[in-house]
Amino acid sequence: MKLKEGFVLRQIGDSYVAVAIGLQTLDFKDMIRMNEVGAFLWEQLSVDCTKEQLVAAVTKEYDIDTDTATADIESFLASLKEADLLV
Repeated sequence: MKLKEGFVLRQIGDSYVAVAIGLQTLDFKDMIRMNEVGAFLWEQLSVDCTKEQLVAAVTKEYDIDTDTATADIESFLASLKEADLLV
């Protein structure tokens, strides 16, 4: 899975937001707010990757166990799918 093109991620203080740019603004008029881990996942999804690769990347980068990482990543991916941001 991979993020659709046409979105940028910006840091604002301790938070991160992703907003549509270009033609994506015609279909997506909201912004996605996320924390540092969400921003890390967002960056990982800039290239095609699997859920298992995301779990491996998060457990390597952060002090978190595999079960917790998997549950959090599944929730994050569900949010992105609901917003139709994945290809």
